[in-house]
Parts: sequence; C-alpha cells; structure tokens
Amino acid sequence: MATLSELLPFIVMGFAAFGLHNAIHRIDEGHVGVYYRGGALLSTVNGPGYHLMMPFVTIFRSVQTTMQTDEVKNVPCGTSGGVMIYFDRVEVVNILKTSAAYDIVKNYTADYDRTLIYNKIHHELNQFCSVHTLQEVYIDLFDQIDENLKLALQDDLDKLAPGLIVQAVRVTKPKIPETIRKNYEEMEQEKTKLLIAVQRQKVIEKEAETERKRAIIEAEKQQQVAKITWMQNIEQKEAQKKISEIEDQSHLAKEKAKTDAEFYKASKEAQSNQLRFTPEYLEYMRVQAIASNTKIFFGDSIPTMFTGNTDISATVAKKSPTK
Repeated sequence: MATLSELLPFIVMGFAAFGLHNAIHRIDEGHVGVYYRGGALLSTVNGPGYHLMMPFVTIFRSVQTTMQTDEVKNVPCGTSGGVMIYFDRVEVVNILKTSAAYDIVKNYTADYDRTLIYNKIHHELNQFCSVHTLQEVYIDLFDQIDENLKLALQDDLDKLAPGLIVQAVRVTKPKIPETIRKNYEEMEQEKTKLLIAVQRQKVIEKEAETERKRAIIEAEKQQQVAKITWMQNIEQKEAQKKISEIEDQSHLAKEKAKTDAEFYKASKEAQSNQLRFTPEYLEYMRVQAIASNTKIFFGDSIPTMFTGNTDISATVAKKSPTK
C-alpha cells in the first residue's frame, strides 16, 4: 500500500492540473471579459481568446458587445380608466460599446440590462398607460409606443450609461379583457364594412368619372371630326368658287375676244363698204335689183322702196306700156 509520501506528488500534480484548468479560460468573439477578485471588480478587461487568471481567487464574467435583443415578458399596465392590460413581450435591440463595458459593469454589474432595460421598460410602459385610455393604448396610439419607448430609454441611457445604444424597440399587441376585446373586434368589423362601402362608393364614382371623361372625349372627337369635315367642305366650296371664277374669266375672255373679233370684222366691212359704196356703185346695184324683179308696178304711188327715187319711178311708169 502506497504511503502518503508516495502519493503526494500525484496529489500535487492533480491540484496543479485542476488549478491550471481553472486558470485558463476562453472569451468568445463579440464579448469582453471582466474580472472579480474577492467580489471587487478588477480594472483588467480582456478581449476574445484564451487568457490566464489566478485560480480559485479570481472569477470572470463574459459581457456581450455585439448587437443583442433583450425580451421583457408579461408587462402589466393600467390605463387611465382603470383597465389592467398586459404586454406579452417587449423586445429591445441594443448594443454595448467595448470602450464603455468596464464603466457600465462597474456601475450596474454584469447584469446591467436588468437594471437599465428591463426595469426601465416596466416603468415607461406604466407611465404611458397611466395617462392614456384603453382606446388610445390599444388602438389610437399603439403605433407610437415603439418609438416613444426607444426615445425614453435612450434619453435615460445617455445620462446614466453612455455607450449603451438602443437600436429598436418592438412591442406586441397588449392583452385586454375578453369582453372588451370582442367589442373591439365587432367595432373593427363594422369599420371594415364601412371601409368596404366607402371603397365601393369610390369605385362607382371613379367609374362614373371615367364614363364622363369617355363621353367628353367622344364628344370632343366628334366635334373635331365635324370641324374637320366643315373645313373640308369650306375648302371644297372655295375650290369650286375659284374654279367657277376661273371658268367665268375664261368664258368672259373668250366672249370678249369673239366680240372684239366681230367688232373688228364689222369695222373692216364698214370701212370696206365706205370705200366700195360709191354713187356709181349704188346706181349699178339699183339697176341690178330692178332687172332682177319679175314684176314691175306702174302708177303714181309706186313705193319708193323699189327705186328709192320718185322722179325715176315716174319716168319708168311713163315709158312702160299700159296693160
């Protein structure tokens, strides 16, 4: 049986191995390590990787410095009307700057989010509900709760814990008494029916407006067609008028030319006759006319139209034998 002196080296090696195991620790990426010795926070802050610390005396806490989401569940809230409601879940997306990790852990411990976020959410929601009615919290102002919570949280964090930044806040619809919830559901149904009726009315009005515009467009189209047709008729009439004027001018020119030609012919004939109708020629023509007659009348009242001279007619009557 081994003596204590023989077992002592193994005991020492076991304690050494155990101590070494506790001295070596790992910090994951996106985290920093803070250290406590005897309950006091040390000033040492280590980043990701393997590190050594004094075993059994020093302990470390890993603090996340990347974006994380804290969930606050089942938050009670009383409205100004005395109705108790519950927010099933409130999610706060936040990020801790590495440079601010030591100060925040020193002031609010490694569980800083419990003090700075969880408790603050309860406080702000109760503050909000206490000054608003159930209608405002559940319906009218519900879309503003997220932004209001974010602004309120960040405003306090800027004063109490600089370096802790709230990225977003998401609040679920609160749970309200069943009877009130049914009333809201019925009210929403009626609102939906009203919206459907309003939308249907808008559709009908839109269709009527479309039909009116279509009629206006059709009337304008017909008016434009009529105007074009009217202009075409006017242009056609004007073209016919111009053609008629040209034809009249042409006819007038022809008639004028014809008249001028006849006048010229008559003038030339008159000039020719003046030159030709001498007394000798007229006497010759008279004799020719008398000679060509088959009957000769005698007497004192013989028309001068046959002779044109009373003396000559009388002479002819005297010389002619009596029947």
